[in-house]
Amino acid sequence: MSQKKRILIIDDHPLFREGIKTIIGQNPEYEVIGEAGTGHKGLQMAKELKPDLVLLDMALPDIRGLVLIGDILKFSSKTRILVVSMHSKIDYIVKSFQSGAMGYLAKESAADMLLEGIEYVLKGHYFMDISVSHKVVNKLIGLPEKQIAVTGSAYDLLTAREQEVMVLLAEGLSTSQVADKLFISPKTVENHRSSIMRKLELHSIIELTRYAAKLGLIDIDLWKE
Repeated sequence: MSQKKRILIIDDHPLFREGIKTIIGQNPEYEVIGEAGTGHKGLQMAKELKPDLVLLDMALPDIRGLVLIGDILKFSSKTRILVVSMHSKIDYIVKSFQSGAMGYLAKESAADMLLEGIEYVLKGHYFMDISVSHKVVNKLIGLPEKQIAVTGSAYDLLTAREQEVMVLLAEGLSTSQVADKLFISPKTVENHRSSIMRKLELHSIIELTRYAAKLGLIDIDLWKE
C-alpha cells in the first residue's frame, strides 16, 4: 500500500478548514497532517512536518501570502503549494505562480475542483481554476519559463484525437470537462494528456497553452476579460 500524501492547511477561517478536511477525506490517498490559522504557525508547521502539499489562503492576518509561499519553499523545497483564495486579481494570481505556487483555486470552486487540483499539483503539474484562467492566460503565457520550440512537425506527431484533446486543455477545460465533451473517460483524457506532453516535450498546462497560442490553435482574444 502506497504512503498517503501529507497535506497541511493554512487558512484563518476554522469553518472553511473543516470543509476542506471533509473534501480531502473523500480520497483515502490523502491525509491532513496539520492546520494553522496564521502564517507564522503555518510556516513553523511546514518546517517541522515537511508536508507533500500546502493548501494556502493568501489573506492571512500576519504574513502576506506571496511572502509565505517563498518562505515555505525556502525551508521545505519539495513541498508543493496550492493556493485556495478569495483573491481574483490578475496580477495577484500571476505573482502567486511566480513566487513558486503550483496551483491556484478560487474558494468558491473548492467543493467541485479541490481534489482535481490536489492531484495535478502533487503530480508536479500546474493547476489553475477555470473560473479565473481566462483572466490570466495572457500573463501566464508570458511567464519566464524555458523557451518552447514551436514547430508544426512536433504537432504533427499527435494523433487526431490528441490534437483535439490538446486544444481543449489549452482552452482551460478540466480533465472531466474534456471527457464529457468528447464522450470519453477521464482516464483516457489523462492518457492522451501524458502522450501529448511527451511528444511535444512539455511539462505543464501553462507550457501547453503557450504552445497552442503560438501555433494559433487557440484564440487568446477570447480569453480576455
